[in-house]
Amino acid sequence: MSKFKLSQKAEKRLLIVSFTAIPVLLLIAFSYYPLVKMVQYSVTNWNGFSPNSDFVGLDNYKTVLTNPTYFAVFKTSLYYFIATFFQLGIALLFATILSFKVKFANFWKGILFFPYLLNGVAIGFIFLYFYKGGGTLDTLLSAIGLDSQIRLWLGDRAINNISLAFTSVWRYTGFNFLIFLGAIQSVNPEVYEAAEMDGANRWDEFRYIILPSIKNIIFLNIVLGVSGSLSVFDIPYIMTGGSNGTTTFVIQTINTAFKYNKVGLASAMALILLSIVLIVTGIQRLTTREKGTN
Repeated sequence: MSKFKLSQKAEKRLLIVSFTAIPVLLLIAFSYYPLVKMVQYSVTNWNGFSPNSDFVGLDNYKTVLTNPTYFAVFKTSLYYFIATFFQLGIALLFATILSFKVKFANFWKGILFFPYLLNGVAIGFIFLYFYKGGGTLDTLLSAIGLDSQIRLWLGDRAINNISLAFTSVWRYTGFNFLIFLGAIQSVNPEVYEAAEMDGANRWDEFRYIILPSIKNIIFLNIVLGVSGSLSVFDIPYIMTGGSNGTTTFVIQTINTAFKYNKVGLASAMALILLSIVLIVTGIQRLTTREKGTN
């Protein structure tokens, strides 16, 4: 009997170790090891293919932080940063509306979430046709008599980043909508019933019940949005290739590594971006913790 119990414990431990070891090994192989190598490359002038490289210390980091060519592209992120708040506002609005009794609620939920299911490459090509001369947007403007408003949506520096930011809003609003909807629906229905009995309208329910209940989720989505605005890549890369002032920091990093063969410098750029994202996340965690203790 003791041997049987021992074998059961051994099998259980073996099963736990097996299911744990494989994900850990994959995580080490594809996440931590590349990160360590990137740190090593960031203090060298390696070009990506030469077997030898020279140690340059912190020169790569100084170049990124002092040369406007590398760091000024963060200005492009401001468009996506501002778009993040429009994205969150739209998502919260529809999540609030559809949390109440609405006709065809599931249909509207599906429509809102569907863009997030699409691949970024597919979205890029869809909006390339949407914005191109004589494309969908120009046709719609002509149909309603706004021919004078037709622009080079991706070619005009005054508006191309706004066009790309709108594409990002269309793509990610569904994700934020789903997070907000889940948080709102987790509120006890009895709270809404008590508020209605006290004469509260929908705005009162939103202001005094929904917002206080999901404030941590709002902070979380803000942090995700800010982090995403700093690391935008696929939409501008596919639609414009980073031309006409649409280059983001990630596109600049990739071009530095693979176009100009400065892998060491690109590694330093990637680590700087990682540090910024971690700092933003840390600030969010501290803010949320302080609000939670008050």
